[in-house]
Amino acid sequence: MKSAIKSIEKFIEEKFKNEGTGHDWFHIDRVRRLSLYISNKEGGNKGIIEMAALLHDISDHKFNGGDFEKGGKEASAILEKLKVENEFIEKITAIVNAISFKGNGVVDNMTSLEGQIVQDADRLDAIGAIGIARTFAYGGSVNQPIYDPNIKPTNHNSKEAYQKRTHTINHFYEKLLILEERMHTKTAKAIAKERTQMMLNYLDAFYKEWNFNK
Repeated sequence: MKSAIKSIEKFIEEKFKNEGTGHDWFHIDRVRRLSLYISNKEGGNKGIIEMAALLHDISDHKFNGGDFEKGGKEASAILEKLKVENEFIEKITAIVNAISFKGNGVVDNMTSLEGQIVQDADRLDAIGAIGIARTFAYGGSVNQPIYDPNIKPTNHNSKEAYQKRTHTINHFYEKLLILEERMHTKTAKAIAKERTQMMLNYLDAFYKEWNFNK
């Protein structure tokens, strides 16, 4: 298992080292470290957790044309090549396919503890100081405006609706600020509380500057 993890780590680091949308190697490594930290508190199979964390963005739907299952297929192929046990492959593939946020009105379907831990870790890296930086990095990469006060946040009841973006500030209300309540583990909820407050403070400052001298 350790040799497989090392091989995956090397491959993923090389593949994502120059990625510029906030889904780079450093994001993946942070998710891995957060996952293992949560696992130390909450349990779960660390081998499955670490491999799933390393592979969770192998083919993100935002960059592959909207296919939410391509990531699982690519992860499975990598794991099969490394001769990882079939039981582990099935669990990791299920995690990779279910990890993405699909809309504030769409119920999460992550069932395993390992998957819930990796999903929590991925969502923690989407909020707080780094989350704010990643949000604007991604928005800029897809030519999304920073803010338009005439376009209000939307509730998305399907993954197709969620993929239709408006402006970056709306993303805070459509996803980031609700992630605290969508955390699965007690450990992640505690971390999310602090990071969510940081985002609320940021938004207060943003609106004060935006509306200055109006």
